[in-house]
Amino acid sequence: MLFLRPVSVLLFLVSFIPFPTNAIRSFPDAHAQMGLRFSEAPEYTNGLSCPVLGLNLKSSALACDPSLVHVAMTIDSEYLRGTMAAVHSVLKHASCPDNTFFHFIASDSSLVNLQDLTRIVQSTFPSLSFRVYVFRERLVNNLISSSIRQALDNPLNYARSYLADLLDPCVERVIYLDSDVIVVDDVQKLWKISLSGSRVIGAPEYCHANFTKYFSDGFWKDSELSKVFEGKKPCYFNTGVMVMDLVRWREGEYTKKIENWMAIQKERRIYELGSLPPFLLVFGGDVEAIHHRWNQHGLGGDNMVNSCRSLHPGPVSLLHWSGRGKPWSRLDLGMPCPVDLLWAPYDLYKHHHHHLHDQHHLQRQHHHHQQTQQFSML
Repeated sequence: MLFLRPVSVLLFLVSFIPFPTNAIRSFPDAHAQMGLRFSEAPEYTNGLSCPVLGLNLKSSALACDPSLVHVAMTIDSEYLRGTMAAVHSVLKHASCPDNTFFHFIASDSSLVNLQDLTRIVQSTFPSLSFRVYVFRERLVNNLISSSIRQALDNPLNYARSYLADLLDPCVERVIYLDSDVIVVDDVQKLWKISLSGSRVIGAPEYCHANFTKYFSDGFWKDSELSKVFEGKKPCYFNTGVMVMDLVRWREGEYTKKIENWMAIQKERRIYELGSLPPFLLVFGGDVEAIHHRWNQHGLGGDNMVNSCRSLHPGPVSLLHWSGRGKPWSRLDLGMPCPVDLLWAPYDLYKHHHHHLHDQHHLQRQHHHHQQTQQFSML
């Protein structure tokens, strides 16, 4: 194995300006959340066949190295445990982990100090190359309309639409991942998938799903709106796993196109599912279809009912706990779904609460034993 020098961590933090937010991923016990402690991850190093990064590059230019695989994720205190597990899984299975660069997008309205988030990531992954960007929620606050589930209204869910603006212009392609995924395959395979023609994004498509249900009857009855799919065969795709060509995105001004549909939604109410439908409206019928193994989604259960799901038949490269239930929550409650046990090995959280629970259990046992002894002496 080739041991490369640890790449210095990059940090890009603009000034913190609080803005009001209607997100339910607020942090009422933010200080408790930031009390989370994570074990340092094992150090995963490059194989001999990996491209060597430009060692003479200044740290500020590292993200522009053409040998890098770029992965973008949002980061906040509520989903931090999931993010850390996702990063761990990517590095563990990557053939060239040193050549993986993470772009973390944090909200400017978070009650948590962004430097604290950065320090936790850096202490857990000392050799990780990453940068933290601030997403200004004012960009979308006036465009978001309520969804069927409040969690979908979190402005940070819309940050994926702004990656082309947030990331350095030299970053031409990125893999976007939600914070509730686990990668169990080499991320290089996903990175190398080509986007044919002029396609801007690639994602697993699910053409058996009833596409019409993602939009209102009023939308389909309005020929001016529904003509967006004219001549296309749109299929549902999940935006939690996407390969994105940022060059084509910037050239086509796709952020503006998404914003335009959000403005129409605000006025006309044409869908119910938060940040997903604008992507379907802009890209539906023009997505590079990636193998389903790269998004085994829905493992969190139904949006309205917290139910267990099993894996779909076939090979698996990425597991995705989309839906209401998250594996860390169910594990902590002692009520995990079977599939949650596949997530657990990547969890780096130090289970202080579990240790406290064990101590309380032992104390109860000791107290019960003392009572039994006292009763036997009567």
